[in-house]
Amino acid sequence: MNNTPVQLDNEERMILKEYEQGISKSVPNLKKEIAYFREIARQSTARTKSINLRLSERDLQRIKTKAAEEGVPYQTLLSSLIHKYAAQP
Repeated sequence: MNNTPVQLDNEERMILKEYEQGISKSVPNLKKEIAYFREIARQSTARTKSINLRLSERDLQRIKTKAAEEGVPYQTLLSSLIHKYAAQP
């Protein structure tokens, strides 16, 4: 077993502190929540298809800027936006 200390980020330290203090509580309908997130994980690993898309340079630059602000690659941001639109009823 590796005894190297694990480096936690701020959010992980907060979660650990709340857990140790007994503040964190389980979500209602835990089995339903687990099933929901399993389905999201399954869908995120589904096969993808490459496409070509023409955008104006101005729109592409704005999308790249917004993606950088969100801390994600611009392709991921575009894919997410398309998925959200396509998933609407």
